[in-house]
Amino acid sequence: MRVNWNHIKLACLSVAAVGLYGFADHRSKQQKVNTVTVKFVGDENLYITEDAVNKLLIQKYGPLKNRAKEQLVLNTIEEVILSNDMVKNAQVYLTVNGELISKIVQRKPIGRVEGISKFYLDDTGKRMPLSKHHSARVPIITGEITGKSLEDAYVILNYINEDDFLRKNVIGIHIKEEGNYQLRFRMENFVVNLGGVDNLNAKFKNFMAFYAKASKDNSLEEYVTVSLEFNNQVVCTKI
Repeated sequence: MRVNWNHIKLACLSVAAVGLYGFADHRSKQQKVNTVTVKFVGDENLYITEDAVNKLLIQKYGPLKNRAKEQLVLNTIEEVILSNDMVKNAQVYLTVNGELISKIVQRKPIGRVEGISKFYLDDTGKRMPLSKHHSARVPIITGEITGKSLEDAYVILNYINEDDFLRKNVIGIHIKEEGNYQLRFRMENFVVNLGGVDNLNAKFKNFMAFYAKASKDNSLEEYVTVSLEFNNQVVCTKI
């Protein structure tokens, strides 16, 4: 009988490949974590610190360093990090060198509510607790805080943040009642009566035209209130 050496070689190679794969898989599972690293993506203002993240993980899992790879469930670690109120997104992975890396995106506050309860309003319109590590420089929201008025404040803040001048100069939103909002500016003494959140583009366009003219005339300090509530016009009250 004639022996087909090619078939034998192929079989041997297959067995060797399976053996090498099994050996590599075994070594991979036995690999231990030698370094735990926390990286913050984007905003440098740390509302949660690296120490706080590590403490959160230790409370749940104990020390992660020197832990075998097969004992780690990365999705579960991500869920633990996401349970922190300051975290918007988290990605956890292990490098071939045994470094366990957690990439974290923090929530972004766009307004700060000052009332019976104090908290941030984040860029998704949700409540975000204040941080003991950092205080965000965002407009202050005061007045009659309700679910609807906060929804409207979120709409106003989103509009403000799209405009460079408004973003730099609006420092506060006062809620007189639902549908009746006032704006306070950094360098001016007057209050802007915005009314509701309808026709914001037209209202602010009219305001910017008024502001440019009053700045040119050096008359901004003469005004106490600037009202944008009325259709397609700016009504001002002088001192």
